[in-house]
Amino acid sequence: MQNLIRIKPHHFVDIITSFGGGQRTFEPSPHGHAVHTVSERILSDRAVTLELVLGMDDICAPCRNNQGGVCVDTIDISYRPLAPSSKGAWNERIDLRWFERLGLKEGDQLTSSEFCRIVRERFGDIYEIYREIPRDMTAERERKLMKGI
Repeated sequence: MQNLIRIKPHHFVDIITSFGGGQRTFEPSPHGHAVHTVSERILSDRAVTLELVLGMDDICAPCRNNQGGVCVDTIDISYRPLAPSSKGAWNERIDLRWFERLGLKEGDQLTSSEFCRIVRERFGDIYEIYREIPRDMTAERERKLMKGI
């Protein structure tokens, strides 16, 4: 098993948010992505090294929507009409905001524990990161994220 996990910032934040919401196990997805295995590695080893990426990461690699390194999935824009319908474009938008907020960049390497510390110290107003999403949904995300950290 490789020691390094290549991960998008929002994927890490989502894992910690799910953990803060009480999720302790992650099941395989019908899409074939690896959130279940990556989550398990992160949650079982706080010293695991993460390499931050903007494109496809270790979660996306086996996904059926990964076609030649491009995410061809779409997202529900009914509650976020200002968001792009392309999941890849949406993820990139959110990841760029997380990079900026946290003072990190693609290629940075840090442990999951260090990443949690940086998020806790710098996350600020996450309504700006998720500004296309209704505030009540983001408030719940923020509560779970803080509990997960």
